[in-house]
Amino acid sequence: MKRTLLLLLFVLPLAAGDFRLGQAAVKITPPAGAPMAGYYHNRAASGVHDDLFAKTLVLEKDGEKAALVACDIIGMPRGVAEEARRLAEKETGIPGARIMISGTHAHTGPVLYEEGSRYNLEGDMLRIAREYIAALPAKIAESIKLADSRLQPAKAAAGVGHEESISFNRRFFMKDGTVGWNPGKLNPNIVRPAGPIDPDVGVVRFEAADGGPLATYVNFALHLDTVGGVEISADYPYTVSKLLGRLNGADMLTMFTIGAAGNLNHINVKTAARQNGHGEAERIGGVLAGEVLKTYTRLEDIAAASVRSRSEIVRLPLAGHEPSDVEWARGVAPKFGKPDAAPFLDLVKAFRVLDVEARKGNPIDAEVQVIALGDKVAWVGLPGEIFTELGMAIKRASPFPYTMVTELANGSIGYVPNRESYPQGAYEAISARCAAGSGEMLVDTALRLLRGLKAAGAATN
Repeated sequence: MKRTLLLLLFVLPLAAGDFRLGQAAVKITPPAGAPMAGYYHNRAASGVHDDLFAKTLVLEKDGEKAALVACDIIGMPRGVAEEARRLAEKETGIPGARIMISGTHAHTGPVLYEEGSRYNLEGDMLRIAREYIAALPAKIAESIKLADSRLQPAKAAAGVGHEESISFNRRFFMKDGTVGWNPGKLNPNIVRPAGPIDPDVGVVRFEAADGGPLATYVNFALHLDTVGGVEISADYPYTVSKLLGRLNGADMLTMFTIGAAGNLNHINVKTAARQNGHGEAERIGGVLAGEVLKTYTRLEDIAAASVRSRSEIVRLPLAGHEPSDVEWARGVAPKFGKPDAAPFLDLVKAFRVLDVEARKGNPIDAEVQVIALGDKVAWVGLPGEIFTELGMAIKRASPFPYTMVTELANGSIGYVPNRESYPQGAYEAISARCAAGSGEMLVDTALRLLRGLKAAGAATN
């Protein structure tokens, strides 16, 4: 009798209008010897501390679908995202424009090799990097396909936690009137931070119809560069996933996405304490997981009345440079990938000059994407390392009370500072390929798309 009832439940059609969720994770760990991303010198992976994954949530309501994908990698090259979308659309029917694919910005993952790369790879490292990026789109598409095949009736709830002890603005006003970047612990010349942090911990929890946990989406603005070394690792989101999985069950998927963290890191300059390695990543992940657990107790149930998505390409103007800078940069280029071969900011400027020069005046195509669940929750995808002031501006003005801003989504265009930061200089402004005002263009576009989705939802409800 019990088995017959279970079979009946399995074959009965879904009630019309059920919100459904599917989740999946596909391993994307590179092999030993893979070049590791994140710095201006090359290093090869010696082993694996914890595996990397492409994690997917597929949302569906009344036949309308959208997908959120987070990969444990440094960024998301536009070409990789576009090919993964194409493959996923072919397999699932989900339109590519309704799929948001982001990188978590882990600095202990593989180089995502593109021609003209600052890594200047050779030999096995070059071969492995090329093979890895060629295979990556299919693995991301596999994750989307698996999640789509696992759709089931679900409930959603959302909330925003508050955590201000683990993130710090890494730009500082200095006594000499300049703005310093990572100026060192206990530096007596520091006056004050040059910008804010974003303490919001965005949480969306999905449960099965019977109340069992399916997935927890976590969004927080903090650079993923706490581990260092040459072991492959997802950094502190690994600990977040491990701890939440331990408490909710191994079948629950934890998806972490990085918020607007272009000018934030984990370094507390007011203490001399060492802050790197797996222990530091575990500490930060533990604090963040604890705030997620506290936020669980004050989540608001979300009426998932619809799943909607919009996107738009914004053409960003290029950062300028002098004609003489090009020849100088070409002289620096052979030093890319070699430790201490040139002053750090020389490497940064030279790579930016050559990158911009290669565009031959063509602006940067930057996709702004928004996905909404009902009239309360929205995700915003931006394709660069976005200054936190810009992400906070979107959240403050968004018509959706629970708005998650995800950087490095559907593209990796480099740093996108706010307008005020360009004349201050320092690393991020020197590195930026897009001109001052580009970040504000992204904010304006995101808010217009969000308001359009809100109005469209109101018209159909």
